[in-house]
Amino acid sequence: MRISYIGIGSNVGDRAGFCRSAVSALDAAAGVSVLATSSLYATAPLGGPPQRSFVNVAARIDTALEPRALLETCQRIEQRLGREPSDIRWGPRVVDLDILLYDNEKISEPDLEIPHPRLRERRFALVPLLEIDPGLTDPWETPLADSLDEAEGDVELLEPF
Repeated sequence: MRISYIGIGSNVGDRAGFCRSAVSALDAAAGVSVLATSSLYATAPLGGPPQRSFVNVAARIDTALEPRALLETCQRIEQRLGREPSDIRWGPRVVDLDILLYDNEKISEPDLEIPHPRLRERRFALVPLLEIDPGLTDPWETPLADSLDEAEGDVELLEPF
């Protein structure tokens, strides 16, 4: 079993409800067990067109799935919850699940990069992660908390998970 961290966000419809449903679907997926979740955070969108704010949450999971299979599981959950393909980069979405970290692995493939390539730049990913695990480091043993001051975005505690 491997420890992985998944970032989940939504800015369409019942944003908190979609985030909670995504965590439940992750926990119900074969080979995945949710160990911890952060609080829900209201976050300003970064990049993309003008749009509604997001609700974000992070989950620490234990998984028997290899990284590619975990990615496919996350994509199936997105589709099941109503996410549709879009040509708008960083546009509105019902739900988005990103593998932020997978054990201490470093993966660089065209459609799978771990750690997530913009993790250290995004406060909406760092704040929930650090709530779950304040001492979390990347695969190079650099504390993620070291990036918090330089990360972009406004993040506000919304409610407990």
